[in-house]
Amino acid sequence: MPPIRMDLLSSLNHAQREAAQTTSGPLLIIAGPGSGKTRVITSRVAYMVDSCGVSPRSIMAVTFTNKAAREMRGRLEQLLGSACAALTVGTFHAICCRILRVDGEVVGLSHGFVVYDDEDQVNLIKQSLQDLKLDPKQYSPRVIQAAISAAKSRLLCEQDHAAGVNSYFEEIVQRVYQRYQSRLSQSDAVDFDDILLKTVHLFQTQPEILDLYQSRYVHLLVDEFQDTNLAQFELVKLLSGKHRNLCVVGDPDQSIYSWRCADLRNILSFEHEYPDAKVVILEQNYRSTKTILGAATQVISDNALRKDKSLWTENDIGKPVVLAECLNEKDEAQIVVATIDKLVQHDGLSYKDCAVLYRINAQSRALEEGLMRFGVPYRLVGGTRFYRRQEIRDLIAYLRVIHNPHDSLSLARIINTPGRGIGQGTLAKLQASASKRDESLYDALREMAARPDLAARASNALGRFLDLLDGLLERSKEIALPDLVAEILVRTSYRGYLMEHDDGESRWENVQELKTVAADYANLAHGEALPAFLEKVSLVSDTDEMNGASDVVTLITLHQAKGLEFPAVFIIGMEDGVLPYRKSFEDPAQMEEECRLCYVGMTRAKQYLFLSRAHRRSLFGNGLANPPSRYLNRINPELITTRGLWGDDGVTVGGAVYAQPLAYGASDDEFRIGDWVHHKKFGQGVVMDCFPDRNDLVVTVSFEDAGVKQLLLSLAHLEKTESFNSLP
Repeated sequence: MPPIRMDLLSSLNHAQREAAQTTSGPLLIIAGPGSGKTRVITSRVAYMVDSCGVSPRSIMAVTFTNKAAREMRGRLEQLLGSACAALTVGTFHAICCRILRVDGEVVGLSHGFVVYDDEDQVNLIKQSLQDLKLDPKQYSPRVIQAAISAAKSRLLCEQDHAAGVNSYFEEIVQRVYQRYQSRLSQSDAVDFDDILLKTVHLFQTQPEILDLYQSRYVHLLVDEFQDTNLAQFELVKLLSGKHRNLCVVGDPDQSIYSWRCADLRNILSFEHEYPDAKVVILEQNYRSTKTILGAATQVISDNALRKDKSLWTENDIGKPVVLAECLNEKDEAQIVVATIDKLVQHDGLSYKDCAVLYRINAQSRALEEGLMRFGVPYRLVGGTRFYRRQEIRDLIAYLRVIHNPHDSLSLARIINTPGRGIGQGTLAKLQASASKRDESLYDALREMAARPDLAARASNALGRFLDLLDGLLERSKEIALPDLVAEILVRTSYRGYLMEHDDGESRWENVQELKTVAADYANLAHGEALPAFLEKVSLVSDTDEMNGASDVVTLITLHQAKGLEFPAVFIIGMEDGVLPYRKSFEDPAQMEEECRLCYVGMTRAKQYLFLSRAHRRSLFGNGLANPPSRYLNRINPELITTRGLWGDDGVTVGGAVYAQPLAYGASDDEFRIGDWVHHKKFGQGVVMDCFPDRNDLVVTVSFEDAGVKQLLLSLAHLEKTESFNSLP
């Protein structure tokens, strides 16, 4: 045996070293957040190759994302140099694809099979529905795709799935599943789930092929094991069946992907599956302060489905976790922006050191507006900026055409959205006619709809669209802006159109959030509300200058934040109904996952952790008054501070004052959200929002009797008061 290079392990703590030096038999590594698991994984592989004489060709390391695989290989190249080339490092899908390219013929695949992506799969399901004479409006292709994917993740091929059909919907899924697989086979294609399913089927039915792979891969290592589904666990068991040198790394407390069919039971039952498994728990945290780690541990400790561990750190105690009690989501956004500004200006942080985490995408809207209003650059991870999302752009296009029917760009966007039988050929004729006559698309539309030589189907479709527009134009003169948005949604059946997509519910929530924005203009006159709204939207959407910036604040969902870390983390929406999410209330297993989601978010923070809740939150078009998140009650009050969030002294971090509401106006007469004010005409009210507009300020006040009003500060003559008897 070659001499042991102790320098490979010298930087590891005792538990990490124990994990790295356990090279035979089943091994379960429970790796708490920030415990250095990637360092352990790569050190273990390097130790086996460099110090134990293991051939790199006999090692397979599997992870979940291409990014993680690249990072793992990069670290191994630094440790092993050219020997790293012989290692098999990749994602489950990439490695299985490689296997099927070589041996897939026995399960019906040629060497040149193609992999259908998500859009290909949906289109193929639509074709399958047509073959079966089933209406895709009644049976959503996206929903059926998700059901088929779930079946495949449980290793149920179409024949196996048929045996478990217990409802009419499952019968429909079964029929489509069979036709879908037939079409895949005709095209010599597989989807992502097939890659795993067919590899498992290959190994189960061809023992001689399985033996070849078992003989080659003496050591198998799987990262993020808590995220595996049944198909992936079965694949792992098959590959490691001969030598049983299986090392899995994960943390049950960070299992947050059940909606992707991840099965928490895989990691919780590992010791039952492998009774001789050695268990090493990595409990030392290198990321967070003692206070942050303590608060996160208290939040997760009530969960039942977990492995006990005692996380600890040698890091400083750090500052208290800050809890911001906010009036509403706008106030919440302004406090976040103000705090980020203070951290950057006085505490030496950069914008890129700050991340704002939230449970659902719709929460980003108020944040985006707040950040843009005060010129703070940001990036929205894993999503599209709120006002650039397709469904939002569609509705804004409708409103622009209602405001100005000659807006040809917006008209072209909505003329067949949702689909109404006006194809690209008809649209091309319209655009050619408008260009030839030097007129707007709207004028060309009116002219073409009346042409006697136009096919009846196209003429009828254009006529119905004109009737729709004319009706909306008339209604816009009679109803308030929020009601106009609602009328567009009803007359176009837009919700049904969105629900044809797998993310339809999330997109509908974004539409409801746009209604929340429109509600701010409910009290303006009909002729003023729509142009004011469209002007605001056009300004908020103009963010191209921020796209290339590297020093930017990160906006990201809690799900997407897993695996990341930031010096300063803000988790907004700490309310029952938001976090935990209201749709999980009836399912104990889902409620435990919501808790794990909160835990994952809290443990992303290194130095500063900010939690916020709103007393009133407008979300999905509704005004909500949710109670505080139950997770807040689990944290020892000694670890949390709310001092100064509404006072002049603020909360002090490193000598800097931060987390104060933004103030406007002269220093002796400034206005903050939450200030009580008096107006000669409208009476008493509370400031709900305040933002600059040219050389003036626009103040939004909720008056006790007169409702919500937007006022120019220079003309309003508002007077600050101590309080008033009843909130509006």
